[in-house]
Amino acid sequence: MRRVIVLGSTGSIGTQALDVIRANPRRFELVGLAAGSNRELLTEQAEQFQVEDTALGAVEAEQLVRDVEADVVLNAITGSIGLGSTLAALQAGRTLALANKESLIVGGDLVLAAAAPEQIVPVDSEHSALAQALRSGTHDEVRRLVVTASGGPFRGRTRSELTEVTPGQALAHPTWNMGRTVTTNSATLVNKGLEVIEAHLLFDVAYDDIEVVVHPQSIVHSMVEFIDGSTIAQASPPDMRLPISLGLDWPHRIGGVGRPLDWTTASSWTFEPLDGEAFPAVALAKAVGRAGGTFPAVYNAANEQAVDAFHEGRLSFLGIVDTISAVVDHHEAPSTLTVETLAEAEDWARRTADRLIAAS
Repeated sequence: MRRVIVLGSTGSIGTQALDVIRANPRRFELVGLAAGSNRELLTEQAEQFQVEDTALGAVEAEQLVRDVEADVVLNAITGSIGLGSTLAALQAGRTLALANKESLIVGGDLVLAAAAPEQIVPVDSEHSALAQALRSGTHDEVRRLVVTASGGPFRGRTRSELTEVTPGQALAHPTWNMGRTVTTNSATLVNKGLEVIEAHLLFDVAYDDIEVVVHPQSIVHSMVEFIDGSTIAQASPPDMRLPISLGLDWPHRIGGVGRPLDWTTASSWTFEPLDGEAFPAVALAKAVGRAGGTFPAVYNAANEQAVDAFHEGRLSFLGIVDTISAVVDHHEAPSTLTVETLAEAEDWARRTADRLIAAS
C-alpha cells in the first residue's frame, strides 16, 4: 500500500490520478490533496476519498508535502510555481511522480542536487515512454533519445501560413485534451522544447543526442535508439492514466489501467521531421538548455506571459516564440543559482516580455 499526495488534484492529470487510485484501493491510499483555486471540487474530492489533509494554492501545497506522511507525491501543478513542492517532496525523501515539468526545467541543477537516484519518476507520456524504453539497455549503450510530437493543430503549415492563427485554432489540439497554456504550447511546440530540456535533465543525455520527430497518431510516445542500431519504442493509445499509474507505483504495472492497441485492425503510423523554420521553439529550447542556469526559467516565464497576451489579443501566434527569443537574448544570468535568483530571473523575464509585447 503506497500513501499518495496529489497536488493539482482538480486538473486533468490530478483527476485522472484519482481515477487510478479509486480503481486500485489495495495499492494506494490517498492521504493528501491540493488544488490551485477550485475549492469546491477539492472539497468534493476530499469527502469522496475521506482525506483530511488538503491545501489550496502553491504555498499551502508545499507545506502539505512537508507535513503529511506519504510515500509518493504526484506533482501535477501547472507552471513553475510548483518548484517549491517539487523541492519539498525531494527533501522529505518522497518519491516524486513529476507531471509538473516546469519545476524541473526551471529548477535545473537545484532539483537534481536535491534528488536521490531514481527518486524522480516522470509522468509526462514522452518521458514515461523513455524511462520504460531505457530499461532495455545501460546508459552507455544509448545513442540518442527520440521524443515524439503530435505536431499540434498546425502540423504541415509553413511559417507564412501561421501569421493569422487565432486562439481558438491554437486550442483545437487533434489528440490531447489539455488546459489553455499546455495546449497553446503544443501548438507552438514550446511544450516540446520544454520536454527536450526535461529529457536532458532526467536522463543525462546530451542535447545533440535528443531528437524531436513528428508522429501525428500519438501512439508511439517516444523511443530510445541504442548503439547497436536497435530502437525501442513505447506504444499505446493516448491515455494519461498509463504513465500516471507508472508514476504512482514505479516500476510496477497496474492491470487494466489503459486499453491496449487493437492489432486486429489495420492502421498506419507515420513519422515526419520537425520543420524548424516554422516551429523554432525546439532549437531555442536546446540553446537555452545548453546555457543552463536561469536561462530555462527565463524561457518558461517569457512564454507564459506571451501565451496570455496571445489569448488576450495583444500578440500574434508567431509573436509568442519571437518574444521568448528576444527575452532570452536580453538575459544576463546571475553568477549563482538559488531559489531566490531563479525567482528574480522569472520576474525580470515577465516584466521584459510584457514590455516587448506592449511595444510590438
